Amino acid sequence: MKAAYITQPGPPENIIIGDLPTPEPTGSQVLVRVTAAALNPIDTYIRSGMVKMPLPSPFIVGGDLAGVVEKLGPDAKRFRPGDRVWGANQGRHGRQGTFAQFAAVDESWLYPTPSNVSDEAAAACALVGLTACVGLVAHAKLQRGETLFVNGGTGGVGSMVVQMAKALGARVITTAGSAEKLKHCRELGADEAINYKNEPVAERVKAFAPNRVNVWWETIREPNFEMSIPLLAARGRMILIAGREARPPFPVGPLYTKDCQVLGFAILNATPEEQRPAAEMINGWLASGTIKPQIGRIMPLDDAAAAHRLQEESTIGKSGALTGKIVIKP
Repeated sequence: MKAAYITQPGPPENIIIGDLPTPEPTGSQVLVRVTAAALNPIDTYIRSGMVKMPLPSPFIVGGDLAGVVEKLGPDAKRFRPGDRVWGANQGRHGRQGTFAQFAAVDESWLYPTPSNVSDEAAAACALVGLTACVGLVAHAKLQRGETLFVNGGTGGVGSMVVQMAKALGARVITTAGSAEKLKHCRELGADEAINYKNEPVAERVKAFAPNRVNVWWETIREPNFEMSIPLLAARGRMILIAGREARPPFPVGPLYTKDCQVLGFAILNATPEEQRPAAEMINGWLASGTIKPQIGRIMPLDDAAAAHRLQEESTIGKSGALTGKIVIKP
């Protein structure tokens, strides 16, 4: 099978496009013919070695996929050949990735694709959708009528948070860096969109939510707690999903005196049992058109290195050139 893989961590140029043996599903794995795979920032961190974890060699890059079940392992019971499926969490903890024509995936990490949802949309929604849904429902426990703030409403996770928070009945405030992106935030459902480049974010949040924010979803790699913690309402919750190397000052007093919480959350730690209820909610929203995955680029497998470079430039370099997910077509 054709695959995009590395033999050692490093820059995007380390990605090799070549032939590898088609995997044979064992145990409760199923063999998926991959028709769409999506790229996430974490995939570039693993490929570069920034996030260190044991990797097989050769290591197929990528974590999200959608496709068709081709073959069942001896203990697989949830699917049948011909079923359309989607999933995430591959390319982690010794598991091979998804930038290939086939992937052997344990059935516990796979979910049925709704009949009216494209494989490209399912793949684009996979990790970012699970992150947003598990974070909002299981961790933040967002309630109807509450106010939520999310930094970066057009990003992969941010755009999902905006749409899902609205689906759950919240009022949503978000930020973006251009008039075009602000317009897009409002099209996604945001009640208020703030240009973080030339508008006073804290003042705008206070004006929109004089009783402050119930849930603050933080996506920035260098979070400004001095600004955000005072903007939390009593018993407010902050979901923190970024800032691996950040060591910012932290205002303890404004946090504990309002019974607030900061909840660190990484979807890579969530078990299949924790993710499945979120996947079922996501499927309902996808099928009804309540949420729409944001796809920025569709690229062939041969361009895997270019896709990784573009993702890095957008995420780490803050180029702003990428809006929406990169989807790879094997």
